[in-house]
Amino acid sequence: MWLSGVKISSNIIFLGTGGDSYVVGKQLRASGGIILQIGEDQFHIDPGPGALNMAAHTGINLRANTALLVSHNHINHCNDINAVIDAMTYGGFDKKGVLVANNTSVNGSEFYTPFLHKYYRDFLERFIVLEEGKRVGINNVEILALKAKHSEPNALGFKFIAPEYTLTYSGDTMYSVETIEQYDDSNVLILNVPYLKREEGKENLCKEDAIKIISRVKPRLAIITHFGANFLKADPLYEVRDIQKETGVQTIAAKDGMVVNPVSYSVEQGQKTLYKYAREEGIRVQEYAKKEQEKVKELNEMIEKQTKLEDSYYNSVAENTNNQSR
Repeated sequence: MWLSGVKISSNIIFLGTGGDSYVVGKQLRASGGIILQIGEDQFHIDPGPGALNMAAHTGINLRANTALLVSHNHINHCNDINAVIDAMTYGGFDKKGVLVANNTSVNGSEFYTPFLHKYYRDFLERFIVLEEGKRVGINNVEILALKAKHSEPNALGFKFIAPEYTLTYSGDTMYSVETIEQYDDSNVLILNVPYLKREEGKENLCKEDAIKIISRVKPRLAIITHFGANFLKADPLYEVRDIQKETGVQTIAAKDGMVVNPVSYSVEQGQKTLYKYAREEGIRVQEYAKKEQEKVKELNEMIEKQTKLEDSYYNSVAENTNNQSR
């Protein structure tokens, strides 16, 4: 399947795996969010700081975004929301795409100013504010908003129900029985786990919580991401091996630029494949066909459209001037 010169298949691409303010502030791990490609659709989840840079580094074409999803209104999850919308739409020249977000990210609250600017919101075809338990269909994918217990009161997780598999993204949340019940029937489970141990006053998951959740849900694959400083210091690779040993579920620690094929973990598929994106080996995920030519073509089309609009405008002004002088 091809879109704007890009071959798209089912992939999860991590544009960032950093979690807490220290890791994100120093960019010890990137924080550009997650790209989920399903057929011809591309979903960009939680575009934090550096989303555009990581997209360029990993060969992701943001113009191919079908939808942008924001779980909550914290800087490490939606700092680049306006920049991504601008890139998706050529600065609003080509209105396209859907935003699916929690209420605070769009409308703000008593304590939060929304990161999303109305100016950029109007560049989109439409925006959808979701509350927990609500669903939205985008082409062949159904998205269910999941409850999340976090310092941002309207925070969400997302469950993607695709034709070949179901993927759940926890977002930022504390552990609770009612929260993890929503994760049932997930083939792939992505958990944001910043902490090794539960920290007082921190409304996020820790390693122990991840073990409980994975043991209950029993996905075919669990991915741990959103690492805090202590988790990185301990080495996620070794900590996640412990999680896999405790749960009996294949579990991996996400890395910046890592690519996973979720179809390999569907109920019908037994084969499991995983590889890390390598720029020097070529863009294996999307395999841009005639990449530079397509960029030039797309830019020329944009310039042509803009020129026609400008010509129309100036002709109209000239005609009005002539009518007034008669």
